[in-house]
Amino acid sequence: QVQLVESGGGLVQAGDSLRLSCVASGRAFNTYVMAWFRQAPGKERELVAAVTRGGDWTYYGDSVKGRFTISRDSAENTVYLQMNNPKPEDTAVYYCAVHHSITTAPAEYTYWGQGTQVTVSN
Repeated sequence: QVQLVESGGGLVQAGDSLRLSCVASGRAFNTYVMAWFRQAPGKERELVAAVTRGGDWTYYGDSVKGRFTISRDSAENTVYLQMNNPKPEDTAVYYCAVHHSITTAPAEYTYWGQGTQVTVSN
């Protein structure tokens, strides 16, 4: 079992910055990949960014490349999402998720956090 707790969401103006955090507790085996997903109303859940424990593999969705950065403190089992120059279309509930192997498919992620709302205003 793995428990994930996200924090850092809120209201931000377009062009500002915001950092999300997710702390994982439980079996380390299951946290090889830590990822951020998001889901906006009426849309499917999409993978925003993901990173392996050693940082040797990272993934970014096309819509956030060059603006968001994922990083990980493996000692603290914490993953961060630095959101620079956010846009109104980034408004969504952001979820932290973990898996024991590399995958970009939401359905394969076993453990999820409760989500944190990010709202970007003009």
